[in-house]
Amino acid sequence: MSETNAATTDDSPPAGGRGPLERLFDLTGRGTTVSRELRGGVTTFFAMAYIILLNPIILGGAKDVTGATLSIPQLTTMTALSAAIATVIMGLVGNAPLALAAGLGINAVVAFQAAPVMTWPQAMGLVVIEGAVIVVLALTGIRERIMNSIPLALKHAIAVGIGLFIALVGLYDAGFVTSSATSPPLSLGTGGQLETWPALVFGLTLLLMIILYVRRVPGAILISIIVGTIGAVIIQESEAVKEGGWGVVTPSMPDSLFAMPDFGLFGEFDLFGGFAEAGIITALVVLFTLVLSGFFDAMGTILGVSDEAGLLNEKGEVPKLGRILSVDGVSAAFGGVTSSSANTVFVESAAGVGEGARTGLANIATGALFAVTLFLTPLAATVPAQAAAPALVVVGALMMTQVAKVNWDDLEITIPAFLTIVLMPFTFSITIGIGGGMVSYALIKLARGKLREVSIWLWPVVALFLVFFLIHPIEQWLGVR
Repeated sequence: MSETNAATTDDSPPAGGRGPLERLFDLTGRGTTVSRELRGGVTTFFAMAYIILLNPIILGGAKDVTGATLSIPQLTTMTALSAAIATVIMGLVGNAPLALAAGLGINAVVAFQAAPVMTWPQAMGLVVIEGAVIVVLALTGIRERIMNSIPLALKHAIAVGIGLFIALVGLYDAGFVTSSATSPPLSLGTGGQLETWPALVFGLTLLLMIILYVRRVPGAILISIIVGTIGAVIIQESEAVKEGGWGVVTPSMPDSLFAMPDFGLFGEFDLFGGFAEAGIITALVVLFTLVLSGFFDAMGTILGVSDEAGLLNEKGEVPKLGRILSVDGVSAAFGGVTSSSANTVFVESAAGVGEGARTGLANIATGALFAVTLFLTPLAATVPAQAAAPALVVVGALMMTQVAKVNWDDLEITIPAFLTIVLMPFTFSITIGIGGGMVSYALIKLARGKLREVSIWLWPVVALFLVFFLIHPIEQWLGVR
């Protein structure tokens, strides 16, 4: 970097002839151009656009405590709106090529942990609170302290467990794996056989997605979802799969390709009702899980993508990290306001970085394309789970790579990490997986006389989980059950 560029900072006065984009994003200082930023922004959009289709499938396929479901078209609108606004704000405030949208894993917590014990507005209220908590944690520095209190191996195990969990969700929603009241509790397809057209669509879409992804085809996930949807529509038109055979969404050509956005879910949240509906302890544990998933996932992605973009300074620090973390928290809360689940930084931002993105200008392009999709909700409403769910399996496989970072030779880590990973899919509960790992880790350290190795910040978390696991005996003892 030249001396002139090295001396240029965000606080420096604009040099003569600097245009508004140069002054706002410091393009020259970061060694980039408008065309490279726009190209990177478009690449990022196509790499993560699948979330517009996948998030409604996940949230729309779940029921709340009253049995209510969310509208797929409304969810599609809110997912695109939330992603567009959050991504643009990150570009303007954080000046980083970090796009945001509803986070996979986090939306699973909302759909399968929060919703079954409270109403949808109450669940989204917890998401708003989660975002507010993340902002406070970022501004006070507590976020880093809590993060450092959890052993790195358990952080990796949490990622692996969530990956297995969302993969199981994908396999189950597609009908590739089904449940039974008899033995075995889970089986392949129908009676151990894949004998339906929807199962074929899922299998072929998954194979296509794997092939395109390993060949590093840009937009591999989105392309596969589109191809799978086209195949499903053709099959439905010619074979007429019986009603309910596809699950929540039956693939059929919409009357029109474009429609005005449906903002019916905007503002549909209840901040504190979930604590009354589910109970304070249960709601707190769900909130803790949301916060834990949200800020750990974002922190790792921010560091990884920033490093890939060459934005870290000589100390390994991210420029404007405080702003970036604050925007991340505000964006998470905004996801609750829109009922699209918490937004987080997407690792697919690295695809745009690979195309040259280095500043927040790339986010403007990505956000603009998300805004355009607001008018394409009829298309999204034709996507069946069998076409979208393979993305959950692929993403689950990618999250599984974190398992190599766990030291499996250390029993003090092996058992807590194992419990964290297996309890999530086996109990269909992310919360139970995290709790099992945290409690077992602390108790093993206590049993081996290594109490001082457990951070003081971790004990309140362990205590909370112990109350969660023992809530029914406690309620009986107190005479409230």
